[in-house]
Amino acid sequence: MTTAQICIIVAIVVYLAAMVAIGAAYSKKNKNTDDFYLGGRKLGPLVTAMSAEASDMSSYLLMGLPGLAVVYGIAEASWTAIGLAVGTYINWLIVAKRIRLYSQKINAVTIPEFFSKRFHDNARVLSLIAALVIIVFFVPYTASGFSACGKLFSSLFGVNYQIAMVVSAVIIVLYTTLGGFSAASTTDLIQSIVMTIALFVVVGFGVSQAGGFNAVLENARQLPDYFSLTSTGDGVGGVKPYGGLTIVSTLAWGLGYFGMPHILLRFMAIEDSKKLKTSRRIASVWVVISMAVAIFIGTVGVGMIKSGVLSDGFDGERIIIEISKHLSTFGIFPALIAGVILSGILAATMSTADSQLLAASSSASQDIFISFFKVKLSQKKAMLIARVSVIIISVIAVFIALDEDSSIFRVVSFAWAGFGAAFGPLMLFSLFWKRTTKAGAIAGMISGGVMVFVWKYAIAKLGGVFDIYELLPAFLISSAAIVVISLLTKAPDKSITDEFDAVRAMQN
Repeated sequence: MTTAQICIIVAIVVYLAAMVAIGAAYSKKNKNTDDFYLGGRKLGPLVTAMSAEASDMSSYLLMGLPGLAVVYGIAEASWTAIGLAVGTYINWLIVAKRIRLYSQKINAVTIPEFFSKRFHDNARVLSLIAALVIIVFFVPYTASGFSACGKLFSSLFGVNYQIAMVVSAVIIVLYTTLGGFSAASTTDLIQSIVMTIALFVVVGFGVSQAGGFNAVLENARQLPDYFSLTSTGDGVGGVKPYGGLTIVSTLAWGLGYFGMPHILLRFMAIEDSKKLKTSRRIASVWVVISMAVAIFIGTVGVGMIKSGVLSDGFDGERIIIEISKHLSTFGIFPALIAGVILSGILAATMSTADSQLLAASSSASQDIFISFFKVKLSQKKAMLIARVSVIIISVIAVFIALDEDSSIFRVVSFAWAGFGAAFGPLMLFSLFWKRTTKAGAIAGMISGGVMVFVWKYAIAKLGGVFDIYELLPAFLISSAAIVVISLLTKAPDKSITDEFDAVRAMQN
């Protein structure tokens, strides 16, 4: 093993040890499942903002977006980033405060529980359906995070991908199981800082190695339509149109935010709803800057390849890994910096995986086992069930992640569509339309989730105008189902509408 590899390992081990230590520190503070899953609603504005965005910006920030820019040019990556930036801001602006107030009033600590209590669903049918949706889409989402860790260590040290992936998963599971939501949120704050450092160091080093900013741009221009926003690479050296319909469907990524359980939980957990404006500003600025830098890293990677600094032929999603490996050849200190950069990739992955594990395990233990089946447990046993659920969900995700050739970006995009379509419309209607009924909620959730599968694996294959991101049509169909079924069924009881009006008055 080389000196550079040893330095990288040291930096990564220190980082991972710190994450586990935080989990251990918070383990003693989890007195009940409310603490484990929502941190007792005690998050400050900075932690709320950065943990929400770190849990959002998964491995696609440091691997997916740069990879798209390397292989296809900036069109798809840029329109995706624009949609995400707009969606982030609107979500913080209109959803954050109202769900914080509503969830506290009805005493809901998970998203499925919120839906059931919002519609006074004593049978907990909504909780059951929502919990199943979370498990179906979060398990492969979590698997993509484990996969990113495996690819990282496999590329760096030539170790077996499966072994590296499993070890990474064990670390994530360890601190999440120990510390719960508070540990996940605190580590997410730290991880967002590490991710930010990684992004800017990679840009600075990459630009200098490619011959300067102008050289980077000139090398990228040698590729057909690289900087065009209306055409994109086809992955084999040619170009194809990126038309208006495709742009609209790509912008639809922003719709996904309204249904992301791990982000919505951060809104519910802030200590003071009046501080959400501060959180919104911090989150929005960080998202815009981080995604712009991530896309530019892809352009820098093209420049380094064209100038001969990096050899061609590697998976585009590994561009930051390749740049970091090149940095590590310049001495001990650069190798340690490379270790910090690579820890940033781990941070991007871990910050999402831990939140997903908590959301999925809460669905399995709290919403299905305890709420739906009405199993009476002591707080100690409920905590045990919660932690066991994290481990079980993780094991399933590990088996899914055994395929080394899966695309991180594509897996994330499908899971994102699933949550956006199944939960997004229902969340908006639950918060802003008093006439929404339980039947409409069920219809919207099921139709949205099912249509994601139908569109992606059947309708989109027809090509042409049907070849669009499945989130957009599924979101529209779910919204239509909620409106139509709600209007066709009996209006909500006065107790439900009074509750709705009370929350609206609190926000004003």
